[in-house]
Amino acid sequence: MPSGTFIHHGLTQAALLLWLVGCGHAESSCRDRRCLAQMLISKEYVSQPQYENCSQVIRVPYLEYQTITVDTKNLRLISKITAYIEWRDPGLMWNMSDYNYKEVTLPVDKVWTPELHVANGIMTTMTHASHDLTVRFDGMVYHIVIINAEVNCDVNMFNYPFATDTCPVAIQTSERAGECGTELELLYVWPTGKTRGDWKTESVVLGSQGYGDTHYIMVSLKIQYTNPFITLLLPSILIVLADVVSFSLPLQGGERNSFKVTLVLSFTMFLNILNEKLPGDGECSPIIRIHFCICLVLMVLSMLVSLVLTRVAKDGGIRLCCFSKKVEPKTARSMEDNVDEEIKPDISVIQLDGPEEEKQILRKVVKFLENFQAKDMENESYQRFADTLDKTFFWIYFFVAVSYFCAMTTVMVMYTCSVNHFFWHNDDANF
Repeated sequence: MPSGTFIHHGLTQAALLLWLVGCGHAESSCRDRRCLAQMLISKEYVSQPQYENCSQVIRVPYLEYQTITVDTKNLRLISKITAYIEWRDPGLMWNMSDYNYKEVTLPVDKVWTPELHVANGIMTTMTHASHDLTVRFDGMVYHIVIINAEVNCDVNMFNYPFATDTCPVAIQTSERAGECGTELELLYVWPTGKTRGDWKTESVVLGSQGYGDTHYIMVSLKIQYTNPFITLLLPSILIVLADVVSFSLPLQGGERNSFKVTLVLSFTMFLNILNEKLPGDGECSPIIRIHFCICLVLMVLSMLVSLVLTRVAKDGGIRLCCFSKKVEPKTARSMEDNVDEEIKPDISVIQLDGPEEEKQILRKVVKFLENFQAKDMENESYQRFADTLDKTFFWIYFFVAVSYFCAMTTVMVMYTCSVNHFFWHNDDANF
């Protein structure tokens, strides 16, 4: 009985040994890429590599930057960054004598990958360009990620629509914690899709701030002024020009006043429609808002002057409701004149009794004609005075309008307003 038990136990050990040898032989006979990938996946290295040096260097040899749009109302830059990244993970190395392959593809969710984000971004999302990444025999890992970011960039809009400025897009990895963490190394950036809407990406340059722990892409932006000039500046210039030309209309009749009131109302409606499209406020508020305000003030002033001159041409002066013309007391002579005026319609039917009455009637007719002529001359003098004032104001208005537009255009093109684009960084170092 004991000898039979011993024999059964020996047979069991021999069978187990043969099975292990067969499994080892089967495992060692698997030498294709898929077996290599499966072997690396089975290690389940999903944490950051931590060996002799706990700090991991993330190398980015190439960046593709693209400006999606610039929100001029909220002063935000929306961009897309494609990053080609590489890092070293010694846990993913293999011996080429066992697996004679230099590279292998692994699922991106089976190994550790670094996280990149935009430090000054309001919203940042990082997505993998592919579900797989490439691993080299010496542990180097190659991958591509896409970063979509919305950056709160206080773009200098003072010169709008001739605005040009720079905006940094800061790229970082996870923060360092003691000796461990990640270090980012950016090498080269290339712009793609330079023109987007009204804005054009002039250039992109890599830079760093502080002690080099903050890397950023300095994006140079320039607005293409053709569309804003046509939709914003040109209408204001044409409306003011029409207001200047309206001085050719006569003061009498009210055509000029009606035309000027129509222009003011049209310009006000124009401002209400464009209020949502005008750039937002910031450290350097757009001067185009002040431009529209000055244009409106000039047009309203021109309308008021035209109304006043119309009254001057009629009465020779300005009489407001509180300062109406004084009524002269009636004298005997004025009463006699009133009586004469009352009987004027009946002059043609009066029977004349003698030459004396004929003389009186003739004197009244001559006096009436003289008064009418004097009134005519007085009206002409009022009109000449009003025309003189009108011409004087026209040339003053024309000179002020031309000088203003020249000065405003010069300020829009030449003046530079400085903006602190690194307000999001707490480092006080000079850069």
